[in-house]
Amino acid sequence: MIRGVKDEEVQFDQMVKAGFANKERGSIMGELVLRNDDNGLCTLRLNRPEKLNALNLEVFKDLRSHVDDLAKQFDTIGCVVLRGNGRCFSAGHDLAAIGVGEESESRRFQPETVTLLANLPQPVISAVHGHCYTGALELALAGDIIMAAQSARFADTHGKWALTPIWGMSQRLPRRVGIAKAKEMMFTTKTVTGEEAVAIGLANRCVPDENFEAEIESLARSILATSWFSNRANKKLLEYTDGMSLHDGLRHEFDLNEGVGPDVVERILSFGKKG
Repeated sequence: MIRGVKDEEVQFDQMVKAGFANKERGSIMGELVLRNDDNGLCTLRLNRPEKLNALNLEVFKDLRSHVDDLAKQFDTIGCVVLRGNGRCFSAGHDLAAIGVGEESESRRFQPETVTLLANLPQPVISAVHGHCYTGALELALAGDIIMAAQSARFADTHGKWALTPIWGMSQRLPRRVGIAKAKEMMFTTKTVTGEEAVAIGLANRCVPDENFEAEIESLARSILATSWFSNRANKKLLEYTDGMSLHDGLRHEFDLNEGVGPDVVERILSFGKKG
């Protein structure tokens, strides 16, 4: 049974306070983001379920390693699903880590990793159940498509903690939901349900939790059934022309069109044929 929003927020606050009292010891690299490949589908799972998949530097290092590999594997991987293990997608940036100070080679490491995920040549699905707060929402927004379970709860709580975004919230959120709705979410830190997320354009779909696994698989397989060449070219075209005037966008589409893929003849000849 899905708990009420207030219960979820109380539970989250308790987790945060516990995190400051008991800072997690370092984990072995490679265990914090798990990868599974299955016939062209790559599933990445955030794997700190005991911490509600809270995001720290070690998680980002694992994620960055996978993303760097995937950027070169577009011939063998045609779709990527990002999700969380356990009870939720992610409770967000690990506030315990913020409190003690995270050390990385570059302050830009985490936002660069989110951008590299967003810029993968493959379509990326963010599959969200349970918590998806603040830093986790910034990570989910890197997905081309957001699939929400009914248990999903989205929020930008930067304002609750006197923080400001550097992982992309101020840019990707308004491009999804419009600037007015983005302001409401950012100024109030209100929680948005899965169904509300669809209504405002944050999520593409919201499905019952009991159907979540099957719907993720179905969506990913429908993407994989189309031309991977077309998906890569179309994603690049959409991203490059975002923000252009109609005139400039149309000119770019015509002048810099990537043409047809290597499987065009095979696909056309197979049209109408029975399996």
